[in-house]
Parts: sequence; structure tokens; C-alpha cells
Amino acid sequence: MALSLWANLACAALVALSLTAIGILHWIRNYGRKLRVMNALRREELRTMLGRSNERTSIVGFFHPYCNAGGGGERVLWTAIASIQRAHPDVLSVVYSGDIDTTKGQILEKVKSRFNISLDDSRLHFVFLETRHLVEDSSWPRFTLLGQSLGSMWLSWEAMTKLIPDLYIDTMGYAFTFPVVTLLGGIPVGAYVHYPTISTDMLARVKSRIQWHTNANNISSSSILSQGKLLYYRVLMYYYALCLRTASFLMVNSTWTKNHIDSILRHSDLLLDIVHSVPPFLLIKLFSSNNAPKSARCVYPPCDTQEISSFVLTNRERVVLSIAQFRPEKDHAAQLHAFKGLLETNPQYNANGTDPVQLVMVGGSRNAEDAKRVVALRRLAQDLGIEQCVKFIVNASYPVVLDWLSRASVGLSTMQDEHFGINVVEFMAAGVIPVVHASAGPLLDIVVPFDGQLTGYHARTPSEFATELHTALSLPPDKEIAIRQRARTWAVQRFSEQEFEKGWNSSGWSTYLQK
Repeated sequence: MALSLWANLACAALVALSLTAIGILHWIRNYGRKLRVMNALRREELRTMLGRSNERTSIVGFFHPYCNAGGGGERVLWTAIASIQRAHPDVLSVVYSGDIDTTKGQILEKVKSRFNISLDDSRLHFVFLETRHLVEDSSWPRFTLLGQSLGSMWLSWEAMTKLIPDLYIDTMGYAFTFPVVTLLGGIPVGAYVHYPTISTDMLARVKSRIQWHTNANNISSSSILSQGKLLYYRVLMYYYALCLRTASFLMVNSTWTKNHIDSILRHSDLLLDIVHSVPPFLLIKLFSSNNAPKSARCVYPPCDTQEISSFVLTNRERVVLSIAQFRPEKDHAAQLHAFKGLLETNPQYNANGTDPVQLVMVGGSRNAEDAKRVVALRRLAQDLGIEQCVKFIVNASYPVVLDWLSRASVGLSTMQDEHFGINVVEFMAAGVIPVVHASAGPLLDIVVPFDGQLTGYHARTPSEFATELHTALSLPPDKEIAIRQRARTWAVQRFSEQEFEKGWNSSGWSTYLQK
């Protein structure tokens, strides 16, 4: 009797939840229809503002909250828009940006200064978003990935309330925005993915209790906390896969990223599959599984190889150059430790040695958290006693970056699982010998043999980096020039802006404007 009562209660609760979910979904769809009705006026206002009120134009919206950051992801964004402006004069580009403290003119000026890309401002518009702080890691000290994912959903809601385009393309990796845009905007969604939000590697590290910048020591040292985090990651991975399946097309930047995204598209979890086989969770799964791409298309990001490939290969300065935004995953601390090891084992490279070498760290600082990291890195250089040999250049202009690329001897990149590594391609095209982490893009796609011979060096630990830095710095002149030339030839041949545009234009994104 008691079991029958509990069964009836459970059934009633399930029905209530299902009806509630259906009601919420119905309300969201009605709300979306109202937004789309109001959007017609906003679109006409946009055309009038851009001086194109009498033209038949389509609108492509790029979701890139940090469009003014000046990194490799931003080069992809601006090169894609420049390509669209050349090939599709009837298309207007809209960038959803959280850079509310800047203007359109200031952003375009920085694009020109940093990337040497000129854009037609009459075919480009910015929709500024007020709630970007919701995707800042500092806003979510706990459950950061979940918080940022939910924050991105809110941010995309704000974007859709201000303007709904004909096609939505995420170029920063916010897949959790896809269901929001699809429901509210009723438009196709695509993405250029630089790095998966969560990957099987992350699950494996938590499961094996390996300390990492995404798996703190207090978690990895506790069996109970590790099991809890593993469940949290499993749920997040499951919903991430569902969100990716709402896309009409997916482009990725490297072999490593493609392998991960393709794996995530096929991802299943028996426990969560069972949970999502009953209402109301079944509604979520059914909605998120329509029109799913079978796999992602690899389109290598654009690199400015044309100008830098003209730099002279001889008489380079004794400079080890790092070019990377001051983000935690770039692991600048490892660079300082590696350089410390280099100076300890090779005293001639010290400031007062017979062959002094300088480490120059060029990078963008996006926000207060990045600025704090720069302060901490300066302090670390002092603690290691190498501050006289280390130079920090923060938020450098494009000409300054080019100047260092034309002068440096060796390029250093220590990020593990760097999805691609535009900075590494720039090293090679400029004739700077790369010493990179033996993983992901730099290992699989970039610093690979050309004509059966080396184009650079790989390492994993600071001591290995120190060894390979010495190898690169002590090459005989003839071998040094040969490796610089091979690296340049490969980079220019494989990773030019022209190659990116071919891949971008053949991805089929424009066909979704006609639907």
C-alpha cells in the first residue's frame, strides 16, 4: 500500500514537472516570437544608421564578448569579417561585444594597429553588452565553468533582445548560448571553436586526481571531492555535448580541437542518458539533438605570414621571445623557471656573461585579473634572481610585436594543450626558432618536420625547455639558418590568411543565410 502511494506521488510529481517544463518552453517560444516581431524595426534602424536602408542585406552576428582583447582569437574574428566584406557585399556583420568602455572607432583603430586589418565600418556594427562580467572567471570563484556557462546564456539573451541576426556565429567558445539563440531567435547557429569548454582530458585528470590549473590541489588530494567534481564534470560535459549538437556547422582551429569536438559530439553517458529518457529531461535532449553536425571542419586560423616572412634571417639578437596573453593557461611561470634553469646551466647567458641572453615576454592584459598576474610574474622573476634578464611588454601595438619578431632568435611557448598556437606560427614565419610544448597544436599541426627535417623543438618540463633553449641558441650558423628557412617555408605555405579564407568560405556558412 505504501509503495503504491509513493509510486503515485512520484508519477504525479513527474507529470507536474513535465507540464511545468512544457509551459516554460511554450512561454520562451512566445517570448521569442515577440522579440522577432520587435526585431524587424531594430534591423531597419541598423540599415538606416549604416546608410543601407534601400539595400537588401543579410546580417551575420558574431558573438565575441572580448573582441578588443587583441589575441589570436580576435585575429580569427576580424579576418573572417574582412573576408565576408570582400566576398559578400550584401552582408552586414554585427559583433556582440562586452567592451562597453570603448567605441566602434577605437576598436577598429586597434584592429588596424594590432592586426593590420582594415574594415569597412559601413558594413560593421557593434552591439554592446552590459553583463559581460557574468562570463568573467572572477565572478565565479566556485563552479567556475558552470557559472560562466550560465552567464553566457544570460549574455546571449541580452544580445538577442538588442538585435537578432540572420545567422549567429560564436567565435569564442560559448556553446551554451546556442539553445538560447535557437529558441529566442529562431535562426541557425554555427561556431568557430578554439578550445572545448570541457574535454575528456579534463575528466581524465580529475579521475586520476592530477593537479592542474583546472583541478586545484585541495580537490586532487581528496577522494571524496574528486568524485564530486567528476560527477560535476560529467553533467557539464553531457550538456555541453547537447549544446554543440544544436549547431548547424562547426569549424575548429586544429587537429587536436577537432579530435576533441568530434569526440564530444559522439559523447554519451549511460546514467545521464537514462535520466534524459524520461520527461521533462527528454524535452531537453530532443531539442538539443536536432540538425547535429557529424563532425567539425578544421580551418587553421589566419596568421600574418606575408609581412613577417620578409624579415632577415641572419644577425638575430640573443633574445628568447614569448608572445602570449597573460592568462593562467599560458603558464608564463614555467617560462621563467625554464629561463632560470637555462642561466644556471649556462652561465655565459647571464647579464654579465660572455653571451648574454634576454627573455622578452610580450602579452595582452585583458582585465584586472590579468594585470595581477603580470605583477605576480614580475615578482617571480625577482625571486628567481633573473629580473635583469627579463623584460615585460604589456599590450604592445602591432608594430612593436613585429619589431621583436624581426629581432629575436628563439620563440618560447609553454602552454600545455595549446589548441593551435598562432604565436608559434608567427615565430616560424618570422624566422624565430620555436621551442614549444610537446602537445596539441604545436606538436600535431605546426612544429612538424618539413621535407623530413626539424622546424623547431618540443619540451614538457621547465628543465626540458631549458635544454632545448640551449640547443636552439647554440646551433652552428649553417644549421641555424637552415632551420629558420624550413620553419618559415612551412608556416607561409600552410597557415596564411589566404588559406584561412579558403577554409572559411568553403565551410558552407553562407548557405544558412538562405534558409
